[in-house]
Amino acid sequence: MSTQLATQNDLKTFLNSTDISKQIDEILGARKSTFVTSLIQIANSNDLLKNAEPKSVFNAGLLATSLNLPLNNSLGHAYIVPFKNNKANITEAQFQIGYKGLQQLAMRTGLYLDIDAKLVYEGQYVEDDSFKGYHFNWKGKKSNTVVGYASYFRLKNGFESLHYMSKEDLERHASRYSQTYKRGFGNWKDDFDKMGLKTVIKLLLNSGKAPLSIEMENAIQADQSVIDDYENGTIDISYVDNTPEQVPNSAKPTSQDISKQR
Repeated sequence: MSTQLATQNDLKTFLNSTDISKQIDEILGARKSTFVTSLIQIANSNDLLKNAEPKSVFNAGLLATSLNLPLNNSLGHAYIVPFKNNKANITEAQFQIGYKGLQQLAMRTGLYLDIDAKLVYEGQYVEDDSFKGYHFNWKGKKSNTVVGYASYFRLKNGFESLHYMSKEDLERHASRYSQTYKRGFGNWKDDFDKMGLKTVIKLLLNSGKAPLSIEMENAIQADQSVIDDYENGTIDISYVDNTPEQVPNSAKPTSQDISKQR
């Protein structure tokens, strides 16, 4: 795909280039005008995004739109997040999906009866030495102190699974997989709890226990990455802030999966 621009940092010029305009037409059709206007507004609302490499902003926005996830921070479905790539000495845009976006994609499959993620407060977490693992007393809240994060799904066939991480486990996870967390800025700093909810629901869906649509697989794969290319349903990505997340070791005493068939 040609990306020759009049100026490398001019998103509007990039979007109006012949090849890119044609690509938007092919993928979005009548939604093209709304997409272009929205993407320029999003970029102009953030000084870092305004100067980010245009192709990365475009690809992140295109993936979110093709997944039918609105790019509105207040809705919490999907985000375009700037990241300074010090190795290349440029600012690039990452695609990030929110936990509500993952919920939406899961429910669209028609296979899920319920899927959710919750903050676990002091007094709500109960350790259980039985085979089933941990459970929660949601009425036992003692304070507003968050001690962990839990995600859960139940399929229409009765299968259900739960994933829990203590706040300490999540902090270790973020430190391992996110450079922005270690540097003290970005979404982890701005809203740790929201990122915690996203992480536990994403890890649960990526555990091998959950049925995934192609859309869900693409969203999980592309999350927190720079999308180098997105054409004809093929996604080429690179991780500049983090490495692909893995499900934490379930042997840890404060992090465990629970699965059962009713």
